[in-house]
Amino acid sequence: MIQPAADIPLIAAIAVAFFLVVGSALALIGAIGFVRLPTFYERLHAPTLGTSWGIGGVMVASMIYFSVASSRLVIHEILIGIFVTLTTPITFMLLARAALHRDRAAGSHNVPAKRASEAEERPSA
Repeated sequence: MIQPAADIPLIAAIAVAFFLVVGSALALIGAIGFVRLPTFYERLHAPTLGTSWGIGGVMVASMIYFSVASSRLVIHEILIGIFVTLTTPITFMLLARAALHRDRAAGSHNVPAKRASEAEERPSA
């Protein structure tokens, strides 16, 4: 049986609050970076870090709270953290590649130049 939140020991409540505040602050920093950075390519970095590290703080807070409240070790949140940590950077990398391909095909001058290794792999027609 899970104890009510009022019955959680003070030290556990402080730890939960700390990790929730840190996780939400990191997610907020990522969101602010997303809004403030000017180009699409610059905007990709901030939300990736904010999501990965922000979910880490919330995940640790959840593990502490439910472990203390149910008097047993609760670690199934680790799976959520692993999936978010693995899928977020991969998703943003694929978005960046798709945008880069689209911008290069459109002839935009605001895209990063091709690396020498890319030019060798795909000779122009």
